[in-house]
Amino acid sequence: MYDQVTLKLNVDPLILSALKEDITSEDVSTNSVMPHPQAGEVDLICKEDGIICGLQVFERVFTLLDEKTEVEFFVKDGEEVKKGQLMAKVHGDIRTLLCGERTALNYLQRMSGIATYTHQVAALLKGSRTKLLDTRKTTPNNRIFEKYAVRIGGGNNHRYNLSDGVLLKDNHIGAAGGVKEAIQAAKEYAPFVRKIEVEVETLDMVKEAVEAGADIIMLDNMDTDTLKEAIAYIDGRAEIEVSGNVTKENITRLINLGVDFVSSGALTHSAPILDISLKNLHPVQV
Repeated sequence: MYDQVTLKLNVDPLILSALKEDITSEDVSTNSVMPHPQAGEVDLICKEDGIICGLQVFERVFTLLDEKTEVEFFVKDGEEVKKGQLMAKVHGDIRTLLCGERTALNYLQRMSGIATYTHQVAALLKGSRTKLLDTRKTTPNNRIFEKYAVRIGGGNNHRYNLSDGVLLKDNHIGAAGGVKEAIQAAKEYAPFVRKIEVEVETLDMVKEAVEAGADIIMLDNMDTDTLKEAIAYIDGRAEIEVSGNVTKENITRLINLGVDFVSSGALTHSAPILDISLKNLHPVQV
């Protein structure tokens, strides 16, 4: 759950931007059928099994439109939900419920989809020492929501953004002139409290990274035999992350390698949404 400072400074502006995208001047459909205030309520229904995530954001959409809106939740973020389950009731001005419906559902479906997919992938690593990480392959302006959903699903966050840590990838290495040169430059520039991670693709690059004193070595797009050789060579002299097109379908090959981390962009860029609807909208007497 987001604290109040994070909510007001970092989450609210993004939600408001999404609402402005959906309502540039007015909601013509709603104003046509509901020209005057009318109290009402609507049910939040899950239409497939999964992990629910984003309830606070869902509620915030409506309260930013009208602070008098109230949401009565019957589930919490991280809980397993089932097809047909009633998860909440939203009470408020029917015009607010109609105006905010799509934006609220877009956030909730997307975040729940990521949490559900992450939960499925994390379950495959259960019992191993390996932690599942996300990446920066997120939807622009939605990273704060998508990385939260990864945590709710049982995964862990890699660096949040470019200011958050040193990760020297192939193009950084190319720009610096080599693995050794890139690591040395990072050690001279970055604050001493920062770990230095370097992405490598060959055994020769692995050897350079170890000798140059990298804190974390990312083994990228290596076949299983090469991974085993690289891990044996590193031999505890650096933490090890494995990456490169890791999905639910192929992560099992990495379970018994004993690496520290496996990162998967698929957690955020390929997770399908969880189907959720607002149904049974009707007026109520107050």
